[in-house]
Amino acid sequence: MREHRVTTWLELQDALFAGSWNEQLGRHRSSFVFRGMPFVEHDLSTALNRQGMFIRQERDLLRAFRKYARGTTHEPLDSVWDWLALAQHHGLPTRMLDWTFSPYVALHFLTEDAELRKEDGVVWCVDYRETNRLLPRPLKALLRREGADVFTGDMLAEVAGSIPELDRLTDHPFVLFFEPPSLDARIINQFALFSVMNGPELSLDTFLEKRKKGVRRLIIPSALKWEVRDKLDQANVTERVLFPGLDGLSRWLRRYYSPRPL
Repeated sequence: MREHRVTTWLELQDALFAGSWNEQLGRHRSSFVFRGMPFVEHDLSTALNRQGMFIRQERDLLRAFRKYARGTTHEPLDSVWDWLALAQHHGLPTRMLDWTFSPYVALHFLTEDAELRKEDGVVWCVDYRETNRLLPRPLKALLRREGADVFTGDMLAEVAGSIPELDRLTDHPFVLFFEPPSLDARIINQFALFSVMNGPELSLDTFLEKRKKGVRRLIIPSALKWEVRDKLDQANVTERVLFPGLDGLSRWLRRYYSPRPL
């Protein structure tokens, strides 16, 4: 894993879009996904395994969610993976972690919390082509057959119809990236996807830190955060867009019109 501390907006752009050229396509089509966090010391724990809180309750949580959530969504959800995505999207502790295809969406989540403005932030950048090399053979074969780079719920269900089936595919840790169905405008506008590991207790930090290729951490110093935030606002990457509705509108206006602290 490589770590790089940027110092300017232009240096940040170069770092975020590095490696985006696809020679085969002749286009700038990045194979990286991004996760922005406002404090560099934050780890990649999921809500399920943070401090070991819910690891043993994973099945119970999802079973109860599916039982009580039926009738509250208009989307037909047959795959356990789509149910897991819905649960993650609405705050249930799961083994999933939120990522985005958009580096600017990642920067939004790095800069939106004014209370952490004096802390350095971090953007994790992961090349899913590299992490896919460590997938078990059935998952690799499925991606090749579909001509895909990330999974959908239907695809995953072909190889692993349940969470325990995924865990039994191999003994070594791996991470896959899963694109959820378009459950609502928030999922769509945030260009969202999730990471999933083959064990509720596994640490994504530990897994990524061992990778020699395809993983980098960009450290964004606190002094640069305000410029990044202002330029994201000008580019219309705001709460109003990423969280459509009155709640997102109110969040945007409250932040946008707040005075800059000294």
